[in-house]
Amino acid sequence: MGNCQSAPDGQQPQVEVKAEAKAEVKEFGGRCPPDAKFGTQCLYAGQEPDPTTGARTTPITMSTGFVFKDSDDAAAKFALQAFGPIYTRITNPTAEALEKKIAALEGGMAALAVSSGHAAQLLAFSNLLQAGDHFVTTDKLYGGSVTQFGRQFKQFGWEVTFCPYDDFDAIEKAFTEKTKALYCESIANPGGLVVDLKKLAEIAHKKGVPLIVDNTTATPYLLRPFEHGADIIVHSATKSLCGHGNAMGGFIVEKGDFDWGTGKFPVLSEPCDSYHGLKMYETFGKDGPVAGMFGTQGKTGLAFIIAARTLGLRDMGMCISPFNAFLISMGMETLHLRMQRHTDNALAVAGFLEQHPKVSWVLYGGLKNDKSYSLHTYYCPKGAGPLFTFGLKGGYKSGKKLVDSVKMISLVANLGDSRTLIAHPASMMHSQLTEEQRKAAGAESETLRISIGIEDAEDIVADLTQALKAC
Repeated sequence: MGNCQSAPDGQQPQVEVKAEAKAEVKEFGGRCPPDAKFGTQCLYAGQEPDPTTGARTTPITMSTGFVFKDSDDAAAKFALQAFGPIYTRITNPTAEALEKKIAALEGGMAALAVSSGHAAQLLAFSNLLQAGDHFVTTDKLYGGSVTQFGRQFKQFGWEVTFCPYDDFDAIEKAFTEKTKALYCESIANPGGLVVDLKKLAEIAHKKGVPLIVDNTTATPYLLRPFEHGADIIVHSATKSLCGHGNAMGGFIVEKGDFDWGTGKFPVLSEPCDSYHGLKMYETFGKDGPVAGMFGTQGKTGLAFIIAARTLGLRDMGMCISPFNAFLISMGMETLHLRMQRHTDNALAVAGFLEQHPKVSWVLYGGLKNDKSYSLHTYYCPKGAGPLFTFGLKGGYKSGKKLVDSVKMISLVANLGDSRTLIAHPASMMHSQLTEEQRKAAGAESETLRISIGIEDAEDIVADLTQALKAC
C-alpha cells in the first residue's frame, strides 16, 4: 500500500501512502428470479445472502434493538417516514425475511409474522373491530377459534355469529349494520371440508367487508385464497408451513386492494393519535404515496399490515421469536415437496379406512363420494390436504380405544407435522365446547381426527390396521 524509504541514522523512515481506488461494491448472487415458480419461491423468496458475510441461510438476528444511524434516522422510523428495524417486538430481520416469503407464496402485497395463529387472528380483528362491532364466520372451525371468537372476543365487546359453512342465505342474513368481516377456513379443521371461497367473497364484498380466510390446513401450495376473492389470509405457521412440530408462529397476509377508506374501519381510515393524525389507509393504502414507492399505486397497498404492526403488535406485543422465524423458514423451504406427499398419503389412508368394516364413515374432500369433492377438484386440484376425520361403528369408546392402540402414529393435539398425528377432538381440542358446538364444528363424540404425515403410506395403514383389531 505504501513504499518505505531508507532514512539516515536516528531519523524515522518516511512512509509514502498511495490511495487505492475503491473497488466497486458487487452484490452477492443467489437471489429469487422475478418469475420464479412456487417451489423455487419456497427456497429463495425473501431470502437474500447476507450483504456482509454472504451467508446463504438467513441469519438468526437475536437482537432486541437496532442501532440508528443518527437521531434523524431514529425519528423518521418512529414516525413511519422510513422503513427499518427499531425493536424486535415490532420487526426483526429474520422475521422480515419470513414475512416476504409467505407474502410471495400467497401472492399478497405484505405480511406480518407473529407468535401464533391465535395471535394472528386477534391482531387481524383488532384492525377492524371496535366494542359493539360484529363479524360472521362459518361454523366448521378449529375448536380454539370457536372459543377465541365466542368467549375472548366477547370480553372485548366483539360479537360473532356462527353459520353453517354451506348455507349462504343464512350467512348473508346474519349480517348487521355493525358487521365488519366474514371469516372462514379454506379447508376446515377438523373435518377436512373444502369451503366455497368465491361464494363467500361475493357475499362479503356485496356487504362492503373483507373476507378473512384461515389457510392453515391447505397452505398456499394447495390453495391460494387471494385468487378466489379473499382479502386477508391468516395462518397458524406452527402447522404445515413449519411442518416439523418444533416452532410456533402465525401470519397475517394482505392482498392489498381492499378499500379501507369507506368509514367502516376507523382504525385504518381515521386520523391516528399515536402518529399525530396520520391516516393509515391514506398513506399506506393502494392509492397512497407509499404504494407509489413500491410501484403498485392504484393496485395494491399495505395499510392493513402497517396498522397491524405499528398499532396492534406494538401495543399487544405478540411478536414472533427470531429463532422460531428461522425454524419456520427452514420448514417452508420443503413445503412443495412435503404437501404433495401429505396429500398423496392422506388419499391412500382415507381410501383404506373407507373400506374397513369397523369404520362407519370418512370425511375427506379427496374421496370421490365426499360432499366437498367437486370443491376440492376446483379449488385445490393438487390434493385435499393432510387432514380428515372418521368414525368407528363402536362409537366413542372404540374411538378412544383406537387412539390408545396406535404404536407409530402419535396422539398429539397438532396437525401438519411431518409425522402422522391422531386426536380425539371431543375429549381434546373441542372438549371445552358444548355437544351442539362440537357437532356444528364437525367434532362429534365419535369423531377421530388424523393428520397424515410423510411416512410411507403402507406403514401408516399397517399401524391403523393393528390398532383397529383392538376396537
